[in-house]
Amino acid sequence: MPAFKAPAPGFSVRFSPFHENRLLAAASQHFGLVGNGHLIVLDLAAAGPGPGVAPVPVFSFPTSDALFDCAWSESHESLCAAASGDGSVRLFDSALPPAQNPVRLFREHAREVHGLDWNPVRRDAFVSASWDDTLKLWSPDRPASVRTFRGHEYCLYAAAWSARHPDVFASASGDRTARVWDVRDPAPTLVLPAHDHEVLSLDWDKYDPSILATASVDKSIRVWDVRSPRAPVAQLAGHGYAVKRVRFSPHRQGMLMSCSYDMTVCMWDYRAEDALLARYNHHTEFVAGIDMSVLVDGLLASTGWDEMVYIWPFGTDPRAM
Repeated sequence: MPAFKAPAPGFSVRFSPFHENRLLAAASQHFGLVGNGHLIVLDLAAAGPGPGVAPVPVFSFPTSDALFDCAWSESHESLCAAASGDGSVRLFDSALPPAQNPVRLFREHAREVHGLDWNPVRRDAFVSASWDDTLKLWSPDRPASVRTFRGHEYCLYAAAWSARHPDVFASASGDRTARVWDVRDPAPTLVLPAHDHEVLSLDWDKYDPSILATASVDKSIRVWDVRSPRAPVAQLAGHGYAVKRVRFSPHRQGMLMSCSYDMTVCMWDYRAEDALLARYNHHTEFVAGIDMSVLVDGLLASTGWDEMVYIWPFGTDPRAM
């Protein structure tokens, strides 16, 4: 299957919501501790026909600090955002040459920005999650943040918009909670004591707006119904180390994808008795980024600290050429 060797350890990968052959990847030197970052747009079609052909980088922009996450705009096909270790959020236009990028630079967070997510319903805004314990709502057309959300007691690692409600998003924190927010209210509408250890990632079910999955340092994924959050509706155990990211499928209800510091990617159906559907061992270092294509059913991507980006269909071997 297609694979790309990045210039540095990978932290995030996202499929384009406009072009089925395009992906966005964020990478950082020295595992994000020091050094430069790289934002890369990959194109599968540009490499020509044939299985296993490596994707071609059609846009690459080096940054002066590490990049921990990235997100495509939901309203402009060439616009994307990157979360930086210097506390900034940068907007790039891949249709413009590097000399004209970034097209906007937001500097409001006091510490590293670790998570980004673009609103898929309203499409005109995105949210950032920072180690300064805050979240910020942004519009690409405004020079400053629209609102700041406070309440978490430790680092923010991720944020995720609801796929159904235009004003609702959730956040994952090192304070061991996940919180649900409405952009019209500065305080969270729900504080969920999700795990006994840091919560690193979360995502909303694309078919049931009440279902939220959380991933933790405790090696588990928990699935919650936010209408009755006293206990999880499912707990998925199978990773050997912290679960770095979790994603719900945009095509198959109940299906999740996860990645871990145990160097594996797993596929799950949280509603099934045997929830683990597949385990992939193609990476040779920590796996930090995963995604599922919204345009192609079953098309998966992952990136990790082995500097590799893999793209493959569910049910096949990512290393098969």
